[in-house]
Amino acid sequence: MIKLKWSNGLVPFKPTMLLLAVLVVLGTGCTSTDEDSDDVTGDWLRGSDFEGVARTEAISFTINDAAYVGSGFDGDERLNDLWMFDATTGTWTQQADIPGNARSAAIAFTLEEKAYVGTGYDGLDRMNDFYEYNASTNSWAQKANFPGSARYDACGFSVNNKGYITCGFDGNYLKDLWEYDATTDSWLQKASLGGTKRSGATAFVIDSKAYIAGGINNGSYPDDFWMYDAGTNSWTQKRKISNISDDDYDDDYSDIARTNAISFVVNDKGYLACGDRSGVLATAWEYNPTDDTWIQKTALEASARSGAVSFTVSNTGYITTGNNSSYRFDDLWKFNADATQVDNN
Repeated sequence: MIKLKWSNGLVPFKPTMLLLAVLVVLGTGCTSTDEDSDDVTGDWLRGSDFEGVARTEAISFTINDAAYVGSGFDGDERLNDLWMFDATTGTWTQQADIPGNARSAAIAFTLEEKAYVGTGYDGLDRMNDFYEYNASTNSWAQKANFPGSARYDACGFSVNNKGYITCGFDGNYLKDLWEYDATTDSWLQKASLGGTKRSGATAFVIDSKAYIAGGINNGSYPDDFWMYDAGTNSWTQKRKISNISDDDYDDDYSDIARTNAISFVVNDKGYLACGDRSGVLATAWEYNPTDDTWIQKTALEASARSGAVSFTVSNTGYITTGNNSSYRFDDLWKFNADATQVDNN
């Protein structure tokens, strides 16, 4: 329906006004409705449910074309199981349990064909132990402890065959950065994140550059967004992820800043979805590093959630697990960023 509004409010009706109104509508080609709506793209398709117990604050990593999901909290206890997902067949297979205390809110990253898991919370204590997973033998080995303070809700990533842990919570919100070298099983402290301390941030890597977004610090949601260059050990602040400029590019930035979100990379673009911002979210955003801008995509077509995990296999992004209040999830969804949304009901 086209609605006409007179700039001076209500006016007495005259027959000539009806003719004028018709001419206005015909002359504009009925475009006012289109201008008021923002079309978003992207379609979520449900996949094969995660076969482990529903949970939140798990870890995920990929080795070759297989994805792995493990640990987390099921509402009663922390977990240490690990499951492998084969996207080709849609099957899940249980693997060797993660060593050490069962935990939630840990980190994981992959170096070559091995994965590394550490930090987290076991229900009583914050953790700093660290383990290596060998997929070819389905076995674990304990490695040098993380030398930073024991913490949970940190974020991990890998660049140029080195692993990194940053941010998190140890009783204080953190922004220190540590680099792990698997060849020497050693850690080295690097330049701290340039901006706000935080826990519950998310990290993704595009073209050997790591990006850190989101998180929480004393009840606020930091809107500073940072890129880390491991080659120069330096941080560069990118445009903020809120509507603070006089330019048009950020006019629609509404809820990008959040905590406990997921992120993945497809076709050299970053995707951020779900999480919490004074309420659990399902919304999704796409980041283009070429022009340092975000656009909104189709929200997850399932229950909004926080504390989920994500991964990329064969250039397709996936999300699974997470929680919404007391509900915990085991559904799996994959995302086609350029498709038009279809009804999945």
